[in-house]
Amino acid sequence: MEEKQLFDTLKEYFGFDSFRPLQKKIIDTVFQGKDNVVIMPTGGGKSICYQLPGILLPNITLVISPLIALMKDQVDGLKVNGIEAAYLNSSQSETEQQDIITSVEKNELKLLYVAPESLQFVDRFLTDGKVSLIAIDEAHCISSWGHDFRPAYTQLGYLKKTLPLYSSYRFNSNSRQSHQKRYLPTVKYP
Repeated sequence: MEEKQLFDTLKEYFGFDSFRPLQKKIIDTVFQGKDNVVIMPTGGGKSICYQLPGILLPNITLVISPLIALMKDQVDGLKVNGIEAAYLNSSQSETEQQDIITSVEKNELKLLYVAPESLQFVDRFLTDGKVSLIAIDEAHCISSWGHDFRPAYTQLGYLKKTLPLYSSYRFNSNSRQSHQKRYLPTVKYP
């Protein structure tokens, strides 16, 4: 990805002239197709590390997030900035969910937020080439609150095994670095 395009996209959609420390390096690895564990403090700018590539990648970016309120806040902010985004979870009616799935099928979305338990709604998109990037957000929940908090998080390792090779994968965490060793084995994500 050309550096000018990254900075132009950063300015156009997020209003910033420059990246925070490590953001550009992390974003570069997304376009290199490398896997990552990103550990940044709250407010450190980790969301841009998957949102900006999500705008530029050819297919949808799937963001797995545990909290409905967080999904809504993220999607609302993206829409205000002119980015086609949606969330899919149990708080929506069947009609709302179907409208979002139709938007995915028509390639109308750049980012789709789902809870780990809602992956069955989008499972078919994971194998038909409609996903360019997966971001697993708030992965620290496993080690902070235990595996019983959201057991579906422990099953996310299957994504690495079932997605086409050209897809890229990301782990984004909002935790202390000490949690990394605890939650990586828990989710069985190589």
